Amino acid sequence: MISLMVNGERRKVDAAPDVPLLWVLRDGLGLAGTKYGCGAGQCGACTVLLDGKPVRACQIAASEVSGRAVVTIEGLDGPVVRALRAAWAELDVPQCGYCQSGQMVSAAALLGRSRNPADADIDAAMDGNICRCGTYQRIRAAIHAAARSLGGKP
Repeated sequence: MISLMVNGERRKVDAAPDVPLLWVLRDGLGLAGTKYGCGAGQCGACTVLLDGKPVRACQIAASEVSGRAVVTIEGLDGPVVRALRAAWAELDVPQCGYCQSGQMVSAAALLGRSRNPADADIDAAMDGNICRCGTYQRIRAAIHAAARSLGGKP
């Protein structure tokens, strides 16, 4: 049994220690918002927060996160996330939507540490989150809009 703190709740899962966190979240806990994309940590679809930092869930063994705080797209909450969701909708960011949970998790981590990110900050924070539809300009614009709504500089 592996004991995890996921989205603020202590959860136990019967899984081998080397099973990737992604599969424990999706198959063991039914949290399907974290997506499988490439399985190599290259696309960002499986991004979750681990102790507040974005990580690729396909690259971390479930046993490595025992006792640490994992937040998935389902567990994101608060003013930053509400601002991001509003900006995402207002600017029609998603097209197919497959990458959006990873994009949103990474953007929330960025705005959690900086309410006034420059384009370079956004690009660095979102690096490795691939959007097959190419909505990168709208993603950047939505992050800026969310930052403004949170009191960042215009």
